[in-house]
Amino acid sequence: MGGFFIMDTAIKLNNPKVVRAWYMYDWANSVYSLVITSAIFPIYYKSIAVSDQGDLVTFLGFEINNSVLYSYSLSFSFLVVAAILPLLSGMADYGGKKKSFMKMFVLIGSASCAGLLFFKDVSFLEWGIFCNIMASIGYSGSLVFYDAYLPEIVTKDRYDSVSAKGYSMGYYGGVILLVSLLVMITFHSSLGFANEGDAVRFSFLIVGLWWIGFSVITFNGLPNNPYNRKVEGSILVKGYQELLVVWKSFRESPALKRYVLSYFFFNMGVQTIMYLATLFGTDVLHLDSSKLIITILIIQLVAALGAYLFARFSGNYGNKLTLLIMIGIWIGVCVGAYFITTEYEFYALAFVVGLIMGGIQSLSRATYTKLIPKNTIDHASYFSFFDVTFNLSIVVGTFSFGLINQISGSMRNSALMLAIFFIIGMFLLSTVKSKSITRESY
Repeated sequence: MGGFFIMDTAIKLNNPKVVRAWYMYDWANSVYSLVITSAIFPIYYKSIAVSDQGDLVTFLGFEINNSVLYSYSLSFSFLVVAAILPLLSGMADYGGKKKSFMKMFVLIGSASCAGLLFFKDVSFLEWGIFCNIMASIGYSGSLVFYDAYLPEIVTKDRYDSVSAKGYSMGYYGGVILLVSLLVMITFHSSLGFANEGDAVRFSFLIVGLWWIGFSVITFNGLPNNPYNRKVEGSILVKGYQELLVVWKSFRESPALKRYVLSYFFFNMGVQTIMYLATLFGTDVLHLDSSKLIITILIIQLVAALGAYLFARFSGNYGNKLTLLIMIGIWIGVCVGAYFITTEYEFYALAFVVGLIMGGIQSLSRATYTKLIPKNTIDHASYFSFFDVTFNLSIVVGTFSFGLINQISGSMRNSALMLAIFFIIGMFLLSTVKSKSITRESY
């Protein structure tokens, strides 16, 4: 894959060109999480994954509810990524192959989004689910190697602001493409599409092209092997060895270990809300698809502002206090979701979610970066543990949400249950002792 993009091996910290190239991957990949995960694809999937028995469909010879199938497919993708990334990241660190592995996952993800063009009806259900799984694997897998570049391109004092700028770029890019696609779908007949379904499927192709196209800017700007590491012996065996070294470091770093455990719990709440907010609006408040998309746009636009504001706040008061404040607000969101009854209350809650969503995601990444031991060069291996935690927290969070809903018969109870995850995460974060995240002093 080395010949697919232009390679560059020389880099200096805080190089504006390199930093801009890094930002662009957030711009490139966020259209997947917005269009495929949140906005257009779930609605399209629910409209065509039906049979004579309604929502009960046949998949690989088994009858299953379409929503359950969709949920299981995502959970499976997260588990696959959690299983393979630690080893791959060790191999990438040992051989200086971060960019190569990142390219591989980008190609898998973008091609899978484009493949959804052929998901025409329920007879193509297996193909649609396969593409959805592979797109999720491509997205989650690429982020490990992308995140690992942060400490290699900027100095420590810029971790918060650069991480926040990346997320902001992603939110802006996602909104621009989503609005464009909605216009295309709305006026599909004027643009030559036979029907709305053709326009929707074409939007999946555009997502894939956008993702791979803007990634070229990232790959042309990021260094290929910044530490000039040489491969000696089996890269597979060395990958395992790199993994063991990082694991030993985790065991010897109480602050890093406690932060990851804290992150597991509070991110469980964050990601579950992000993935299931539209479902809450549909099933509890009975909002139609147009109002749900408005909600998603509100969240995206406000999230960019939130990432910037909380990055500034953390610069003055430290990452730990900033995260604790945001987690406290998330607890309020969960309680609020239990009580809301109107459309406008839902919009107000979405505004708050957007504000803290951007802040907590960008600052979580920056905080982890600060806790990595000094002078390390195994960044991909360290970030694989971070991203495995990310993926497993989604699996546990979404499963718990569904289980409470099934047992109690109310999604409101599920929303309230998420507050418990945030409370546990807040308590664990309060026990993390590290000067690097309490107050900036470089």
